Amino acid sequence: MGLWDWYRTITPRTRIFIGVGIMAYAGAGMVLSDKAEEFFGLVPTEKDKEELEKVLPKITTVNKGGK
Repeated sequence: MGLWDWYRTITPRTRIFIGVGIMAYAGAGMVLSDKAEEFFGLVPTEKDKEELEKVLPKITTVNKGGK
């Protein structure tokens, strides 16, 4: 039995709990990763941001002449 078959056989209420649990886990990870960056001193400085801006490609739009 595959994972998808197992997931389809469980009750809808259990599927909702699994989905909400995954979303809560992801949300907690997003919040805690910012705190961990600050704790370990990995927050980018203004100099880092300027250097990144220099190496990023620039996108310019060109209007086609015509009708």
